[in-house]
Amino acid sequence: MKKNVIVLGAGIVGVSAAIHLQRRGRQVTLIDRKEPGSETSFGNAGLIQREGVAPYGFPQQLGLLLRYALNNRIDAHYHLKTLPSQIAFLARYWWNSNARRHAIITRAYAPLIENSIAEHKDLIEASHAEALIRRDGWMKIFRTPAKRDEALAEAATWQNEFGVEYDSLTSADIARMEPDMTGDFAGGIRWRDPWSVLDPQALTSAYRRYFESLGGRFVIGDAASLGQYGSGWKVMTRKGPLEADDAVIALGPWAAVATRRLGYSLPLGIKRGYHMHYAAKGDAVLHNWMLDAERGYLLAPMKRGIRLTTGAEFANLDAPKTPVQLDLAEAVARTIFPLGDRLDPEPWMGARPCTPDMMPVIGKAPRHRGLWFAFGHAHHGLTLGPVTGRVLAELMTGETPFIDISAYAPQRFRP
Repeated sequence: MKKNVIVLGAGIVGVSAAIHLQRRGRQVTLIDRKEPGSETSFGNAGLIQREGVAPYGFPQQLGLLLRYALNNRIDAHYHLKTLPSQIAFLARYWWNSNARRHAIITRAYAPLIENSIAEHKDLIEASHAEALIRRDGWMKIFRTPAKRDEALAEAATWQNEFGVEYDSLTSADIARMEPDMTGDFAGGIRWRDPWSVLDPQALTSAYRRYFESLGGRFVIGDAASLGQYGSGWKVMTRKGPLEADDAVIALGPWAAVATRRLGYSLPLGIKRGYHMHYAAKGDAVLHNWMLDAERGYLLAPMKRGIRLTTGAEFANLDAPKTPVQLDLAEAVARTIFPLGDRLDPEPWMGARPCTPDMMPVIGKAPRHRGLWFAFGHAHHGLTLGPVTGRVLAELMTGETPFIDISAYAPQRFRP
């Protein structure tokens, strides 16, 4: 078999790249070990975060770092035995999170976020997935006036610089919007622009079906078998060996393994996360995607139930599950909303691929002809899948990307 492009990885980024390449006349085969959307793209918070112009930085305050060191928080957890292997990554992450450097990174990162809704809208309409989308934003709630005021000041800055729209919420507003929630909250923020997804895996599946309607193909295959073959690339699939002129690595947290086999040493870290779905007790209803900002968990009313998601766990990709954050978050969430029974047989766990400068890796591999990278989106993989797919396809087919993507080039790291 001879195809033009192999895309390795059928999460939201890989599927989006496959669509945009197929639209531009390339014959694309999408390859993964599982069905599309079954890995990292299955377990996110379901938000297309137009407001997320500033990537999540590493804490800078000594007091906060000391509190994190106690390892008893919902928003962050670490495996002590894996810290030595992560020190170099974490040190670079902390250094880039300095206020001055983080501001520079935010300005470079913002064009991706600013186009996230428009690029999803294109694919949502093309794939007839409108029933999976809500367009009414989401909310953060705060327990103390100090944190509320700090967040509102930051929101005002983002509104002025990046056009992010928001509403300031009083405690009475929160009670009106969520009548089944209890708690003494100081106020909150409702982000107006973001869209939410009722079933992230179903959205990826809808995009996959649209890709196939364009003439693309999905097959089960082994990303570890990728290798150069003549002037192109070859990979093993269930249907036999597949050759192509170009190959895209969009493997999310597994990209580090795939690129290392090809001689690259990219500084990719892993942030793992957990979720669980719950029923609501009685006739209680959760109306909004809601982040309990000072505790570090999110509740989302999805098709599968109320999804509770945790913060970041710093651990090896293949380490056993340790859902201590989920248990802590559930205990707190039950004090503000009447959650019922767990609906999943066990906690879901996924991994986010992260770079120390908090920006994705998008572009041509430095040392190989016909090899392209699209990974490292951290907390914004769902948000940035379609815009990443578009700019990568434009670059691969000789077009000028519609936004400046030079800041995301693989060459910014020593190859």
